[in-house]
Amino acid sequence: MKALKHLNKYFYKYRYRLIVGVIITIIAKIFVLFTPRFVGDAINVISDRLEGKISYEVFKTELITDVSYIVGAAVVAGLFTFLMRQTIINVSRYIEYDLKNEIYQHYQILSLNFYKSNRTGDLMNRISEDVGKVRMYAGPALMYSINTVTLFTVAIIYMLSTAPKLTLYTLIPLPILSIAIYNLSRLINKRSTIVQQSLSTLSTYAQETFSGISVIKSYGIEPKTNSEFEDLSIENRQKQINLTKVQALFFPLMILLIGISNLIVIYVGGMQYMNGEIENIGTIAEFIIYVNMLTWPVATVGWVTSLVQQAEASQERINEFLKTEPEIRNIANELTPIRGDIEFKDVSFVYPDTNIEALKNVSFSLKSGETLAILGKTGSGKSTILDLIGRLYDIDQGSVLVDGKTIAQLNLMSLRESIGYVPQDAFLFSDTIKNNIKFGKEDASDEEVIEAAKNARVHKNIIGFKQGYDTVLGERGITLSGGQKQRVSIARAIIKTPDILLFDDCLSAVDTETEEKILKNLVKLTKDKTTIIVSHRVSSAKNANHIIVLEDGRIIQRGNHESLINVEGYYKDLYTKQLSEKEML
Repeated sequence: MKALKHLNKYFYKYRYRLIVGVIITIIAKIFVLFTPRFVGDAINVISDRLEGKISYEVFKTELITDVSYIVGAAVVAGLFTFLMRQTIINVSRYIEYDLKNEIYQHYQILSLNFYKSNRTGDLMNRISEDVGKVRMYAGPALMYSINTVTLFTVAIIYMLSTAPKLTLYTLIPLPILSIAIYNLSRLINKRSTIVQQSLSTLSTYAQETFSGISVIKSYGIEPKTNSEFEDLSIENRQKQINLTKVQALFFPLMILLIGISNLIVIYVGGMQYMNGEIENIGTIAEFIIYVNMLTWPVATVGWVTSLVQQAEASQERINEFLKTEPEIRNIANELTPIRGDIEFKDVSFVYPDTNIEALKNVSFSLKSGETLAILGKTGSGKSTILDLIGRLYDIDQGSVLVDGKTIAQLNLMSLRESIGYVPQDAFLFSDTIKNNIKFGKEDASDEEVIEAAKNARVHKNIIGFKQGYDTVLGERGITLSGGQKQRVSIARAIIKTPDILLFDDCLSAVDTETEEKILKNLVKLTKDKTTIIVSHRVSSAKNANHIIVLEDGRIIQRGNHESLINVEGYYKDLYTKQLSEKEML
């Protein structure tokens, strides 16, 4: 139960609701337990009438009274049982809500490296399937535990007050049940963990398949993926069956022990009645009802134990992530305005997940309002520089300065809110085009959205759709072409009007004519903003104040367009090659 201690703060938060729920539960069970006594009284009245001990009028009056009490007790018990469920089950939904938000918020602060080392399907399973298991502990398991304890306590008190010896005989099977539950619970916990891990694997495979469905169809490997998914499903099915086999032992065991208890009541109670130890025949009927009323609580002991064990396994998986500390820590609480001066001093960086050295002693400086272009071959470290400016990673050596302060000294939210970032792989959400652009500025007007789209040269494409800006995109923006997705991403960045703009090869899927028009617009829009453009094209870099060329994480050339085309090296070769390709077109 150690893992489930994490929920204690939520139980404390909703303690008043729970206390009310407990009181309602006790009242409901007390009224439920009135029924056996009134049934016993009614049988005694019938027995007395048959033996001629009472008159017909007395018999009729007392029988009607007992029946009225039985009906009244049932109605009141039913009402309070309804209120009990409304109180305690609602608390479990509140706890589920809080726990999901806690997990989601923790996911948000974890570093990028965390997501590289964990699969999306597993993360989704923990916030949905695992939280669902925990909710069953916080709601039904808790409710039925209170229900069972209350019912047993009140019932046994009633039974002992009526026939102490018969009560002891009736309860003989319960210790046997307790021992069986203990051993089965340990096995359930073990198999529940295995099942949850299997579900995570299955969810991850399905998620990756759906995300990469275009690749799967392009290569015609649907039969292969179907076969692999079927294998995983069969494996998961077998693990679920293994768990169910253990859980299935509870109810047959419960029925057997309750049946034995009924036989004991009938035999021992009958012998005691014949020997005069029990005065009324109705007591036997009363005890049979008590035993059968305890049937469901005894059954729930096994079921609740199963729920607790599954919740323990799920909460342990949740706690693994909640205990994961973010590698990027926000040590500055005060929000600070960002001007946009950027400086790298002998920066070296190794990716922690691959141990690839991406940057080696990189140094450059950029004043607010200036533009830097970064060129180089694939894998030379261009995108890494942008990641470090957004502080998606912390550097190993050297220092990254923003406005003269080391980047770790700045408030993380202030830094990132001041940045407009267009990634190389444009990511769009399954929402309208308008909302995807407004993601950069939630309170933007329709006019601002249209203006940003025009500057990104995507407005004409958008109005060409049947629903225009209200067109809902497929997952990851699959409705749009590669170039359209990049331009919508550019619109999303520029509508934010940030102090720092980072463009990571975001025009690679755009034709040269459209690229030139976008670049002209960007020159106007970024004249007062610090801008860094990563590109493979000289056309994207030629208007920049500063240009650096990277190779294997090192700066091999630096200058501006005019100076670099006049010296032998990578930049001049690239310029000559792209110029000749343009002339051929």
